Amino acid sequence: MSVEILTERLFEALISGNRAQARQIVEEQAANNVTPELMLTDLFWPTYEMIEKLHREDKLSNMAHNMATRLMRVLVDQCSRELLEASDAAPVGRTIFACCGPSEGSELGGQMAVDLLEAAGFTVRFAGGSLPMDEVREIVHQTQPDALLMFCSEPCDLPDIRVLIDTLHEIGACPHTQIVVGGGVFNRAEGLAEEIGADLWAAHPLELVDSLIDESDIRATPDQRTVGRTRKTAPAKKAA
Repeated sequence: MSVEILTERLFEALISGNRAQARQIVEEQAANNVTPELMLTDLFWPTYEMIEKLHREDKLSNMAHNMATRLMRVLVDQCSRELLEASDAAPVGRTIFACCGPSEGSELGGQMAVDLLEAAGFTVRFAGGSLPMDEVREIVHQTQPDALLMFCSEPCDLPDIRVLIDTLHEIGACPHTQIVVGGGVFNRAEGLAEEIGADLWAAHPLELVDSLIDESDIRATPDQRTVGRTRKTAPAKKAA
């Protein structure tokens, strides 16, 4: 069965709230030896994007959107547990603090991203959405993560995100923390990530994982700084 047909089947089950059918589709894929990672990246993610796009365009009711996102969260939780149990990735030695937009959809997309990152060997803390930017700035300053990830952010978040990035750069409190964005509004507005001063951006969770894994093997000079897809490489931390 093609990916498009399978995605459409799952989409229809989700927006109608058909829990039994949605579980059956996932179980069929597991029986066909589809890995948890592929389930997340090749089935759940495109279905999620379809749901969010149609809802954003007012082609999907709030009722259907709520049923779909809440049922999909259950499926993603189950799949992510299997993903982490099956993972044999060695720790990459990088820490990530992640947050997202305020909507249920943004949290669902953010969850898929951080679950894939954790399975790839990153140490991740995920705070979800609706967070005051001063609290985000404070925890980033306190913990000094290798990356601050804001994934699946909403348009209403942009002014605060811009201020947060500008403040972190101006005060130089976290010189080794990369600012990473992706999904949500960043996928729909070309050049936005670069405009607000992000160091790295990715449209898809797997692209995000691959890019951050690359960063764990690359350390450039402290003066190197690019943005967007031609990303800033994290400067090497000085030895104590």
